[in-house]
Amino acid sequence: MTKRCVFVLGLVLAGAAPAAEQTAPAAAAAPAAAAATPVAGGKAEANAGGERLEWEAWRAQNDTSNVASLQQGARNFMNYCVTCHSLKYMRYSRMASDLHISTEQLQQNLMPIEARPSDYITTSLNAKDAVAWFGKEPPDLSLMARARGVDYLYRFLKTFYTEPGNAAASYNLAFETEAKVHATVAMPAVLSDLSGVQTPVYDDKHEFVRFESTPGRMKPAEYDAFVRDTVNFLDYVSEPAQVDRRSIGIWTVLFLLVFTWIAYLLKQEYWKDVH
Repeated sequence: MTKRCVFVLGLVLAGAAPAAEQTAPAAAAAPAAAAATPVAGGKAEANAGGERLEWEAWRAQNDTSNVASLQQGARNFMNYCVTCHSLKYMRYSRMASDLHISTEQLQQNLMPIEARPSDYITTSLNAKDAVAWFGKEPPDLSLMARARGVDYLYRFLKTFYTEPGNAAASYNLAFETEAKVHATVAMPAVLSDLSGVQTPVYDDKHEFVRFESTPGRMKPAEYDAFVRDTVNFLDYVSEPAQVDRRSIGIWTVLFLLVFTWIAYLLKQEYWKDVH
């Protein structure tokens, strides 16, 4: 699959059929590799032996304090998503600083040749071309994790499938559940070379039971980690200061507790003669 094909993360994530983004010449690995994340959902997610796939119970279980995972997610985004989607509120320099990526690594692995570290992360996909090709301009993904939630993004990236006899069309369980309609999505299954092509298995009532898939370039656990790292990165992008905010919040609560205790002692001192 060429990088031209590797477009899109989610026009569908914006509430309509998905779209695409423009390519960036980022092909090298991220500065650090993240450890494989345990698969959530146990045997249901593993889709073992004909059991009903409880995909709606899947959880992203991402951790924005895991810098190695964020680095991997940044690499994934630059290689598979920025072709069509932008992060218009995020600068390359801010991302590099937060993710402990050196300027040299940033320029060699994660930035287009013509870009500068101070630039915002944008796609070079022409808006008119996007509308002509996909029916709608692909959404910016800066706030997608906050708008839809990380669990939805995780399920969305893992539930693309094709119907027998219509291999050219893409379907998605997460999108269908939200839209309450069985319809194709404009976003192709761009990660199918990694995960394998999934086809649905239905019961006698034509209700979804599980997926059957062809082998992909990644093992199931590796693909799960790939998706989680990508979703983790989008979660970070949606609020880059969230880890610091939580840390500061703890100290703020402790300060208020101590201050409340001191205020109580002061009140007791002032009112002791009144009684």
